[in-house]
Amino acid sequence: MLRIDISGAPPERVRFAASPLAELTAMLHVLAEPGHHPQFAGWAADVLAGLRPELAERLREAEFLWRYTQADFLIPARPRPTLAEELDGVDRIDDETYVTAALVTACGSNRVRFRGASPLTDAAAREWALDLAQARGALQEAFAERLLADPAAVRARVRDTLEQCAEAFFDRAWADAAVRLATDLRLKNELHRRHGLGAALASVSHAVTLAPDGECIVVDKVQDRATAARGAEVTFIPSVFSRPHLVAVYAAGWHPVLQYPVAEQSPAEPVPVETITLRLEALAHPVRLRLLRTLARGPHTTGELGHFWGLSPPEVSRHLSVLRRAGLLTSRRHGRYVHHSLNLPDLVALGSDLLSVVLR
Repeated sequence: MLRIDISGAPPERVRFAASPLAELTAMLHVLAEPGHHPQFAGWAADVLAGLRPELAERLREAEFLWRYTQADFLIPARPRPTLAEELDGVDRIDDETYVTAALVTACGSNRVRFRGASPLTDAAAREWALDLAQARGALQEAFAERLLADPAAVRARVRDTLEQCAEAFFDRAWADAAVRLATDLRLKNELHRRHGLGAALASVSHAVTLAPDGECIVVDKVQDRATAARGAEVTFIPSVFSRPHLVAVYAAGWHPVLQYPVAEQSPAEPVPVETITLRLEALAHPVRLRLLRTLARGPHTTGELGHFWGLSPPEVSRHLSVLRRAGLLTSRRHGRYVHHSLNLPDLVALGSDLLSVVLR
């Protein structure tokens, strides 16, 4: 669970607003992980087929900023009307904050901690960051090396890539999405005004609730974390392309933000009882469900899973073996590391309810 402390915050501190940059980020995630978004398969195929080779390569080299988890600076706490204005806001972030947020996505899905030292100035912290990135893959390692060597150049290149995306596909898609987002925002703001925050949150998702005392927003996420508004805004950003994900920004130093889908996923077709039985037996242990939810955010090594959940390597291996026998994950070796990945097509057979829980 993610808990956002809003005690003492006036109602106007909780806001609902659309963000062009957050929606572009959601689109980029769809292009990088189309298996998470079968409803956009046709759109993704058309966009990818029409990309210039240079832009396609640029997206591949920076995909860690949005593929498995989104970099915090790509989900703005204070949305602006245009993509250019929001990118200007990103440019105003200092290098230390930008680099740390980018390394979180390049080095792994859990929050990177640099033990009080900056990888920009401390050699030990830099080597540790590069080791973490290497465990993710060669592309992640190369991106981290470029980022630490010349953050200004990487920042400029990332912005230029996003601006090229606007011309290539975002502007057209945004024109249609903005209409749906405006409709959703009218509903949310009217509910908030007339019936209170609880009613507005209930319309966001069944996974977002207001605590009975009204002093905490509770989000059903894989992380067991807490954050506080501290007098700043809590921003809810609707998205057409993020479905079924709930994307949360909650790290220290960032205002809390939640990007939510404007519509819930439609129910799945009935599936064979035998298939459900086999796979639910594999998920009967709560640790295996936690591991699967973590793998839904991207490939992980046994060591990363153990570190994330505080488990020994033998414990993780034992649970992964059960999931693998049930056909719920695959494993592939990359150099010294074995990456375990979610088998999304077979997981779909368990039905949309479980899929929604895993991908949230």
